[in-house]
Amino acid sequence: MESEILWLGKKPMQDCIACYKCQETGKCVFNDLVNETTARWDEFDGMVVGSPVYYGGPNGRLTSFLDRFMFSASGRFAGKIAAAVVSCRRGGASAAFTRLNMYFQMTNMVVATSQYWNQVHGFTPEDVAKDAEGLQTMRTLAQNIAWLLNGIKAGGAPPEYEKITHTHFIR
Repeated sequence: MESEILWLGKKPMQDCIACYKCQETGKCVFNDLVNETTARWDEFDGMVVGSPVYYGGPNGRLTSFLDRFMFSASGRFAGKIAAAVVSCRRGGASAAFTRLNMYFQMTNMVVATSQYWNQVHGFTPEDVAKDAEGLQTMRTLAQNIAWLLNGIKAGGAPPEYEKITHTHFIR
């Protein structure tokens, strides 16, 4: 199995402005790492998204990236494997974890799970290395991702889905 790490780094990340140009052109109007990733997305079988927890939520740069990436590449996620991993000092892990999983759940991705929520605790990498349960959860997650990848490759294509019907609560 192969993997690549995509670091968002410290550069600013533009938020989605809901201009919908990506739906016409297949790429975002802001030409940055989002478009580079979208161009390569079909090469990958899935993604693991990791984030520190800030104020009970995932990193803002990451959510800006995911808002734009998931929208500009919409329709290209079904059947791919996804997992979210969060790291926090104390609290907020479950809220951040839930927020990241929502991206996967609304795009027909196969969400890999573990023995507990995919979180580790610690203020420093050395602290995280002492989180025996968190590290075991990560190892189990890796095993489950490998198992899912092998099963999907052996079983063929995902099901054909109905065209998505968008509704609004105000009519």
